[in-house]
Amino acid sequence: MSAEDGPGEADDELETLALAEQAGIIRLAIPTPFQVGRVNAYLIEDSPLTLVDSGPNSAKALDELEQALGARGHAVEDIELLVISHQHMDHFGLASILARRSGAEVAALEGLAPFLAGYGEQTDLEDVFAEQMMLRHGIPPEIVTALRAVSAGFRAWGSQVEVSRLLADGSQLQLRDRTLRVLHRPGHSPSDTVFFDESRSILLSADHLIAHISSNPLLARPLGAGATYDGPRPQALIAYLASLEQTRAMDLSLVLPGHGKPITDHVALIDERFRLHRRRAEKIQRLIAARPRTAHEIAQQLWGNVAVTQAYLTLSEVLGHVDLLLEEGVVVEHAQDGVVRFASA
Repeated sequence: MSAEDGPGEADDELETLALAEQAGIIRLAIPTPFQVGRVNAYLIEDSPLTLVDSGPNSAKALDELEQALGARGHAVEDIELLVISHQHMDHFGLASILARRSGAEVAALEGLAPFLAGYGEQTDLEDVFAEQMMLRHGIPPEIVTALRAVSAGFRAWGSQVEVSRLLADGSQLQLRDRTLRVLHRPGHSPSDTVFFDESRSILLSADHLIAHISSNPLLARPLGAGATYDGPRPQALIAYLASLEQTRAMDLSLVLPGHGKPITDHVALIDERFRLHRRRAEKIQRLIAARPRTAHEIAQQLWGNVAVTQAYLTLSEVLGHVDLLLEEGVVVEHAQDGVVRFASA
């Protein structure tokens, strides 16, 4: 429950969570050190006893997870299946500790498994990729250097983990009393995976769809990319909008997100997201029409001088919307001295 929720909204949230509990799916809100706040792990009281996502690698997160499990009559050692939704550390950081203590099987999308197994090396490659993106799109070197240091400091919130059960898009996770359909929904990250409890029309959406904030389509190296990836810039927002289209077409009674409260009308929320991205793309188009700009200059026009920790986030936002304009043919990009500027077509 967020601070801005009124009594009616809080009652609705509790009521909706009670419906999920009746279906055997329990939300465990785990603390994180990040601006987004608590992350939702979901305990599925079935056989095997299943936990979807773990929270970050911290003593506080582990302590609160143990307390939440204890309140349901369980212990970490009882977990039999641990499912990981995607590659962001607030969702898998504790996975290694939980798997070691419980002996649980660890399940994740097949393309995500190498990232999790090689977490340290993979984050190094992500940092190199991000640095190249930032310099190419006009972020000053001193900010890039500072952001690399911040990224290095965050790494301890994640941890390497071996995946023992590989999941394919469209495959099924069969539990005793339910079937979870595995659906790859890239965009927010390349590995975003949602899990559909088909018989109950409940979707565990992780960060693919969140009620109170728009999921940021973050620029990241494609899954399986080699150590020296030099392919085209990933089109994270275009991929995300295509994923949202697929989710919009689903018949869902309830969506349980990775942060915040449950979602009971996913179609209305997704339509609102589509309108938000269209408005932002049009605003960026007007800025580019005034004069050619780098993505960093566009971000400054939109949000001012943002904190260093937000520089890559805002760059991803701008480039995602510029990709929409490039696809429509209303904007072109020109590179000079290694820096890209966007201009009206």
